[in-house]
Amino acid sequence: MKTRYEKGIETLRDYTNEEKGTNHFELMKGLEDIAPDIGKYIVEFAYGDIYSRSNLSNKHRALTVLSSLVTQGAGSLPQLELHINTALNAGLTEEEIVEAMIQLIPYVGFPTVINAVKQAQHVFHERSKEAAYA
Repeated sequence: MKTRYEKGIETLRDYTNEEKGTNHFELMKGLEDIAPDIGKYIVEFAYGDIYSRSNLSNKHRALTVLSSLVTQGAGSLPQLELHINTALNAGLTEEEIVEAMIQLIPYVGFPTVINAVKQAQHVFHERSKEAAYA
């Protein structure tokens, strides 16, 4: 039987393309010297317990997370960048990501959505640059 950590790593790999965009493995490595337990919690709890549930597809799960991060506003922009990459890796298209953000305008307002769309634009641009050099 797999441990929560093993199940989490396996699930996290489903959402991660380590060659395209920011990812959770980079985030966890950056926290090793100050808060290594956060990485363990991401793997065990978020990915081992929550993301590994079977009732949503990876695309639906990624879309739900994006919506939540957009509603949190400017403070979540670094995490939004990471999860836009995760959403693309899960199979969402750029158009679907932008459309989902547009759907949030009535609930969070134009400034919040504009910031999110600009973050998406940045991620899309970075990934297209990486693809051009691959």
